[in-house]
Amino acid sequence: MNNAISASIMCADLTNLMPAIIELENAGVEYLHVDIMDGHFVPNITLGFDLVNKIKEKTNIPLDIHMMVNEPSLFIDRLNLSSDDIVCVHYESETHIHRTLEQIRLKGCKAGLALNPGTPLNCAKYLTDYIDMLLVMTVSPGFAGQKLFEAAERKTSDARRMLNECDCRHIPIEVDGNISIPNAIKLRKSGADIFVLGTSSLFLKDKTILQAATDFRFALDTE
Repeated sequence: MNNAISASIMCADLTNLMPAIIELENAGVEYLHVDIMDGHFVPNITLGFDLVNKIKEKTNIPLDIHMMVNEPSLFIDRLNLSSDDIVCVHYESETHIHRTLEQIRLKGCKAGLALNPGTPLNCAKYLTDYIDMLLVMTVSPGFAGQKLFEAAERKTSDARRMLNECDCRHIPIEVDGNISIPNAIKLRKSGADIFVLGTSSLFLKDKTILQAATDFRFALDTE
């Protein structure tokens, strides 16, 4: 899936979500990116499982759930998901991360592995049989508004090369963190397929979601 948009729901008006979800549906976004944080793995707390399940009931857009929590295996069964949804967990979040990736797949949805800026790519090399997506964090997880990680392009390019060499061309690379249009163009050229969009390019004060999504796709398609 090339140039797919995963819209960060945290950047919408959380007190009035349905209008934003309808706009995102009309804009044809491929995923709703849902951040779940526990205040321990990252120093922030966000959406709870009940709200995530309610969002799932209200839309046909697949969920792209990014679990920034310690021991996500304890919480995965609290999510009501389908085969098109993705649950992404961080390499450092479990002692035996492959078991958690297996647990996600046994639940009937797709498994993603997230790598922090300082997490070596080699950590994913022997887990490719367990994952359906690789998330390369382009900022430190937990907060919006950060500067792009200096080595983000190089790491994304190295990740694509690693997946190709492992005969895993089918595994898409997602990038998350300060995905402005200029940054997205650079990361697409480095091998990114799915772009988590928030206040840098999708939820803008001077554009509708449809206008912003259209401009984003046009920029990537014509560059």
